[in-house]
Amino acid sequence: MQSESTAELKQKPDSTIFNKLTQVLLPILTILGFGLTSFKRPELGLIFNLLAQIFWLYSSWRAWKEASQVGIFITTLFITAVVTFGVINYWFI
Repeated sequence: MQSESTAELKQKPDSTIFNKLTQVLLPILTILGFGLTSFKRPELGLIFNLLAQIFWLYSSWRAWKEASQVGIFITTLFITAVVTFGVINYWFI
């Protein structure tokens, strides 16, 4: 019989489609967003960064729940708010 701590250390394989999409789209959208922002296209860079925040929120929430990394989740929430304000500022105001 395994102890609880040993059983908790075993992780489920990432077999869901969303987990695989996260591994691919998180860096692509983030790098594209920063690249567009640095090449003087901040309005498009913010859109791609906002799309990336979906995957950042998911990943940081999992990191918080599985490894007690609450700081990552709080930082991601703050960055999501800043990027959302940037999108509103460029596209709606």
